[in-house]
Amino acid sequence: MFQVFPDSTSQILRTLFRFSILIALVSTNACTNDKGKDIPDVSHINMNVEIQRFDQDLISIDTNDFSPGLRLLESKYPAFSEIYFGQILGSTDPRIAEEGHDAYVRGFVANAGIRKLYDTCQVVYPDMTDLEADFNQAFRYFNYYFPEAPIPTLTTFISEFTIANFIYGQNDLAIGLEFYLGENFPYAYYNPGNANFSQYLTRANNREHMVSKTLMPLIEDLVGPVPENRLIDYMIQNGKKRYLLEQLVPFAADTVLMEYSPDQLQWCRDNEQEVWAYLLDEELLYSTRYQDFRKLVEYSPSGTSLMPPESPGRVGNYIGLQIIKSFMRRFPETTLEELILMDDSQKILDLSKYKPRR
Repeated sequence: MFQVFPDSTSQILRTLFRFSILIALVSTNACTNDKGKDIPDVSHINMNVEIQRFDQDLISIDTNDFSPGLRLLESKYPAFSEIYFGQILGSTDPRIAEEGHDAYVRGFVANAGIRKLYDTCQVVYPDMTDLEADFNQAFRYFNYYFPEAPIPTLTTFISEFTIANFIYGQNDLAIGLEFYLGENFPYAYYNPGNANFSQYLTRANNREHMVSKTLMPLIEDLVGPVPENRLIDYMIQNGKKRYLLEQLVPFAADTVLMEYSPDQLQWCRDNEQEVWAYLLDEELLYSTRYQDFRKLVEYSPSGTSLMPPESPGRVGNYIGLQIIKSFMRRFPETTLEELILMDDSQKILDLSKYKPRR
């Protein structure tokens, strides 16, 4: 029923912090990418969003004259500071920071572990000009598809692995740099046994995935919550998210968009028909028992227990993406805004006339 592929072999970096950075030079004229998809011309859209280095500004505050420096930082980043200090560090909460906000933040900045983590981030990301170019291109597409929406700003930070990305304010996006230090960074060293540092997750913690993973909170905010709690609803909603991501970064590899290894993606392609048959045979498509299909829509090292161990987690989302693509091929005049507003999963499935590849 299912085809089995061998485990992929991880590429071993010569050193922990040496990276080869490939800057893709792509034409901004209307063209067709290697997936055969027409890409709109966005060359006329001016975009100049810079990455704000909150991480550098915070750590550079003089600890001998800390409070004035902290006030300047908070005035430079008012909206972000409120989120960062209030909800991430908790320094404005007297239950957490009994010694007070300023003293708590000063202790954070002076901490040897934080300093070491910060230094590592500066080694990997001393300059982010190439990433600014990639983000600006994504924002051109964002402006093309959502002309009335505010253009995001970008702010980097470190939080000792509290959160990787989030959206705040008017589409403002935050990037936790320590989550993009490369798949060979010893994440588990900081918190052994933490499932968030499992290899199937950290393999995407690299520069190549930064743009797409940073955009996901924005996309999730646009798409909104699942309208109902059936598997088909999760599949369609998550399929929408990945489809939107593909429109914003149309030249990104499918492995990046899906956060799959090449072998995992190939398994999904080769077993699409079998997976669809499995969902129907096991009567999972309309199930509301989340525990029965959780691994099909959540990050997981593999699919459900009834599927081969080679099947990747979130394979239901992969099928959901194919359903959305089938729908958009049949109704190409549908805008992304209209697609987002369609909340009837069954109707989308029916109109898509989806048939898995053989």
